[in-house]
Amino acid sequence: MSNLTPTAIGETDRHPAIVILDFGSQYSELIARRVRETEVYSLVMGYSTTAEELKAINPKGIILSG
Repeated sequence: MSNLTPTAIGETDRHPAIVILDFGSQYSELIARRVRETEVYSLVMGYSTTAEELKAINPKGIILSG
C-alpha cells in the first residue's frame, strides 16, 4: 500500500523531504500540511512502505504518525 509515485520521487530530488509514515492516525495530513508550511516538502506514505522505497526518496527525516 505504498503511495510512492515517479512524480513524488522527482520532486524530492529538488527539495529536502520529510516522509510521514501513516499508521492510521487522523492527523497525518495535518502534520504534512504543517511541515509544508515551513517550506519543506512532505510526503505521506502508508505503514507498509518498504525500506527500499524510503531509500529511493532519501528523506531528511521520518515522522511516525499513528
